[in-house]
Amino acid sequence: MLLDLSEEHKEHLAFLPRVDNAVVAEFGRIAVEFLRRGANPKIYEGAARKLSVSSDTVQRGVEGLTYLLTESSKLMISELDFQDSVFVLGFSEELNRLLLQLLYLNSKEWYRYLPEKVINLDSVLPDNWRIDCQLASRSLRQQIKPAVTIKLHLNQNGDHTTQVLQTDPATLLHLVRQLEQALEEMKTSHCRRVVRNIK
Repeated sequence: MLLDLSEEHKEHLAFLPRVDNAVVAEFGRIAVEFLRRGANPKIYEGAARKLSVSSDTVQRGVEGLTYLLTESSKLMISELDFQDSVFVLGFSEELNRLLLQLLYLNSKEWYRYLPEKVINLDSVLPDNWRIDCQLASRSLRQQIKPAVTIKLHLNQNGDHTTQVLQTDPATLLHLVRQLEQALEEMKTSHCRRVVRNIK
């Protein structure tokens, strides 16, 4: 799955190729601090003086990098999809490798702070499931008729709802296979090209 980068986000990230990789690595450290403690204007001002740019430019660069890395973590993006996503930004291979390194080295931090700081998504809360199996009836003394019952607790924009689904194992297995096939197809180069051109 590719990242959907807005034009504004691309502008914020355009600052990164103009600085040394050591500065980008420092931006990564500041991004982790941003997730932990929020924005710190003093850090932005200090970095801006060293780079001879405005503190707003530094702040937008850090926030753009934070968004890029948190979105990548949220989608559990693969290395290939990440490289395809940032390809449109025109970064060098060395900068792409450094961003991947920042993503993987700090993955625990991104995951730790995603729920409370960044993501506000519809979610499925812990669900309940059971397997029912009818072994006999009045007309058939020996039969096996299994059914899987799933109770989903959904959290959608703060509204909690409950859905109960019941299906036979064969249909459930077919559904799982179809979803897995769709996910695999999204990883093909053809699909990635189509998605990139749609954006």
